[in-house]
Amino acid sequence: MNSISSSPVSSSVSSLVCEAVVIGAGPAGLMAAQILAQAGVSVHVFDAMPSVGRKFLLAGKGGLNLTHSESMEPFVSRYGARQAQMAPLLEQFGAPQVRGWAQDLGVETFVGTSGRVFPADLKAAPLLRAWLQRLRSQGVQFHMRHRFGGWDSAGALQFHTSGGDISVQGRAVVLALGGGSWARLGSDGAWLPWLAARGVATVPLQPSNCGFDVPRQGGAVETRREFLQELIGQTPTPAVGWTAHFAERFAGQPFKTVALAFTDSAGRHFSRRGEFVATATGVEGSLVYAVSALLRDEIVAHGHATFTLDLLPDHTPERVLAEVRHPRGTRSLSSHLKSRLGLDGIKMGILYEQLGKERVADPYLLAAAIKALPITVVAMRPLDEAISTAGGGTFEALDDQLMAQALPGVFCAGEMLDWEAPTGGYLLTACMASGVRAGQGAAQWLAQQARD
Repeated sequence: MNSISSSPVSSSVSSLVCEAVVIGAGPAGLMAAQILAQAGVSVHVFDAMPSVGRKFLLAGKGGLNLTHSESMEPFVSRYGARQAQMAPLLEQFGAPQVRGWAQDLGVETFVGTSGRVFPADLKAAPLLRAWLQRLRSQGVQFHMRHRFGGWDSAGALQFHTSGGDISVQGRAVVLALGGGSWARLGSDGAWLPWLAARGVATVPLQPSNCGFDVPRQGGAVETRREFLQELIGQTPTPAVGWTAHFAERFAGQPFKTVALAFTDSAGRHFSRRGEFVATATGVEGSLVYAVSALLRDEIVAHGHATFTLDLLPDHTPERVLAEVRHPRGTRSLSSHLKSRLGLDGIKMGILYEQLGKERVADPYLLAAAIKALPITVVAMRPLDEAISTAGGGTFEALDDQLMAQALPGVFCAGEMLDWEAPTGGYLLTACMASGVRAGQGAAQWLAQQARD
C-alpha cells in the first residue's frame, strides 16, 4: 500500500502543551484539524501509524467511494437507529459538501451508475496528498508513530513513542481513534476502556459490513470435543463452513444478479438485489454488507439468522416452475437448467449444496428453492476483518457539538462513535461530517475559554 508522507514532527521533550490536539489521522481527524486550523487555532495531530490516512488509502484500491448522490431522506435512512443523531451532522456536511471539498482541493468527482460518487481518476492518493498540503500550509503539525495510551493521573494525554513516553496537554482535544476493524491500519479499539473509566458511556464494538459463516453440513452431530466442552460448562464453538466440494470449487466466486430477503424476529425487513461472494466458510460482499446489521443482531439474539436468496429475480415463480418441469429428455438436470433458465456455475452449486441430490430432483422443491433458497448463518467474521464497526462512545454521552459531557474540552468524531452504515460512501461521509462538527465544537470551546 502506498503511504503519503505527512512531514512528521517528532517531539524531543517529554511534555508538550498544545492549543488543540487531534488524535487520529484518518478522515474524521483530518477534517477536525482542517476546521480548527481555518478558525486560526494551532493544531497538533497525533497518530500511531508512520503515515496518515492508511484506511483512506486502502479504500482507494476500490476506486475511493467518497459519498452517494441520493437525496437527503434516503441518505440519512442508511444510518438506521442513529438517524436522528446523524441527520444534523449530514445536513451540515453531506454529499454536496464532500464533493465541494474535493473540488476545492483540485479533484473532480463523478456519479457512477449506482449513484456512488468517486474521484475522476478513481484514486485516493492524489486527494490525500492535496489535503495534507493544504493542512500543512495552514500550520497543522503532525506527530506520527505516537500511540495514544490514555490519560495519566493528572489528566494529561499519554503517548508511547520509540524514544519514550511523552505527556501532552491540550486545551481542546478531538479524539478520532477509529473503530476496531483493520487494527493493522491503526484502529484497534484500545481506547474503549479508557473512555469508560473517565465516565464516558460506551457500548462494545461489533462487526459491521462484515461477512458471515454458515453452519457446516451435518454440524448438528455432536463431536467428542463439543461433548466435553458442554460437560465442563463451556459453550462449544459451532462448526462452520460449506462442504469441502463447494468451498474448493466456488470460494471466491460471486453470486451475480440475485435478490436477498430477510425478516428478523422483530419484524424488520430487508429486500434488495445485488451481488455477493461465497467464501470458504460462508458469505460476504456488498449485498451481504447491506443487511449485515440485521443479521448480526439476530445472531446475537438467537444464535442464527436465515435469509432467502432469489437466484433468478427477473423470472416469476410460475415461469421457473414451468421451465424446471419442461421435459428434458436425455439431458442431465444441470444441462437442462442451464439451457432453460441460464442456471449454472455457483448458482447450480448452491442448489446442490443446500438441497442435496435427492431434493434437487424434485421439480417443485427445486423451483421453490430457485426463487427463495434459505441460507442460514451462525457467526459473524472476526471484528478485525470487518469493513467497519458498530458500537463505541454513545451520543447520549456527548453534547450537540460532540463534546463528552464527562470530559469538558474533549470531543469525539468518526467511527469511534456508536453509529453504523452500509458501504456506498455513507461511512466516509459520516466520518468527515462528524469531524467537521467536532472541529467546530473544539474551536468554539477554545474561543469561549479565551473569553472567560
